[in-house]
Amino acid sequence: MTAKPQPPRSSLAPAGTAAGPVAAGRAGAAPRRGYRWWVAARPRTLTMAVTPVVVGASLAWAEGAEPAWFVLLLTLACAMLIQVATNFLNDVTDFEKGNDRADRVGPVRITAAGWATPREVRRAAKLCVGLALAFGLVLVLVGGWPILAIGLLSIAAAWAYSGGRRPVSYGMLGELYVLAFFGVIAVAGTYYLQAGRWSATSVPVGLGVGAMAAAVLLLNNYRDLAADAAAGRRTLAARLGPAGSRTLYAALMLLPLTIPPWLALAHGVSPAVWLAWLAAPLCLVLVARSRHAAGTGLNPVLGQTALAQFAFGLLLSAGLVL
Repeated sequence: MTAKPQPPRSSLAPAGTAAGPVAAGRAGAAPRRGYRWWVAARPRTLTMAVTPVVVGASLAWAEGAEPAWFVLLLTLACAMLIQVATNFLNDVTDFEKGNDRADRVGPVRITAAGWATPREVRRAAKLCVGLALAFGLVLVLVGGWPILAIGLLSIAAAWAYSGGRRPVSYGMLGELYVLAFFGVIAVAGTYYLQAGRWSATSVPVGLGVGAMAAAVLLLNNYRDLAADAAAGRRTLAARLGPAGSRTLYAALMLLPLTIPPWLALAHGVSPAVWLAWLAAPLCLVLVARSRHAAGTGLNPVLGQTALAQFAFGLLLSAGLVL
């Protein structure tokens, strides 16, 4: 099964290089089943789901909450399952809309490559959602109706990202979606599950973590700028153009670096949060690289952007609990 010959689609996943999975997909050879689903899950995106959960829990512990490890594990499982379900749905719906092809700029998509049928991919997405709901029921017992609302909203957002007449991923709100669900909502919701209360501090911290996640999507769409413009897509990168996209990417990568000094100097958190600044050199290097790369040359920068967000989140979390 092959897709219609349309321009390649941008997606939430950080892109890989043109070798490896992409080359395999273009060759038409179907790899082993386990590898197929590993590629479809887009494992690089899972750090974007894990990071805000870890940061939210660490912030709660720094503000006096007792660690609830089992709750944390269930939260991580739900976040990753919903992210994988989002990726599966994006894979199949983009194929059905004729927006993916085997020679796309980014990584291979298993439906377009013929590695799995649309029915199989949808079934896998439903399985992930079902497991997330099962684990989430335990979290609802812990956190009550606010956690139920967050869970249902997250599942609805997973569908809305690629589904419906006006998918989020096809318009200008993709980065805002990521900022909310991979930032504020995830950090604040995890804090609530750990501490049993809301925290105003979790909002700016969530914005910082989410900003770097949004930078991944922005750079992905910037890489596909020409193809998306030719197809009439109105992503934020298409609206901003190359110069505006590069400027916003720099802001999304650098503004979160204000969070550690704010926590340490204005909020009374341990000075150890300055550890997060160890990620600053990588952020600066990526901003510079984004200004001198285009097309497939941005693929390594995409993966490294996700890595920078993960490193920033882990270092910030370590500083919070020390």
